[in-house]
Amino acid sequence: MKVALGSDHGGFNLRLTIKAHLEQKGYEVVDFGVEKMESVDYADYALKVAESIISGECELGVLVCGTGLGISIAANKVKGIIAAPVSDTFSAEMARCHNNANILALGERVVGEGLALKIVDTFFEATFEGGRHETRVNKIKAIEAKYL
Repeated sequence: MKVALGSDHGGFNLRLTIKAHLEQKGYEVVDFGVEKMESVDYADYALKVAESIISGECELGVLVCGTGLGISIAANKVKGIIAAPVSDTFSAEMARCHNNANILALGERVVGEGLALKIVDTFFEATFEGGRHETRVNKIKAIEAKYL
């Protein structure tokens, strides 16, 4: 699976840890940066990751900022993206199984490395269940179509 990865300066270190972890597990990682710890705008990196998923270049994405909030809000402005800010494994599983999320957003200042890697593994190992959840996701898509 090809995975998109991006962060702002607040998620720089955790992004590198996640990248190494995913590569070790055999994922092909497209890293959109940021390349240094200078202050940048998270929206720029959210857009790069989101566009790579919408274009089909990558299947899933991981975004990291200080909290996971701003970067997920920005990604969710792209039609077709469901970015879930997550700080526990149960939510990571539900984001995929029930919400069909295609981007996981993490906060470097919120979760430690060990938990973050468990969250990433849980997110990537889970699959969308469809059924009643698909009906709900389709309602989200209808809202998106109306307003985006």
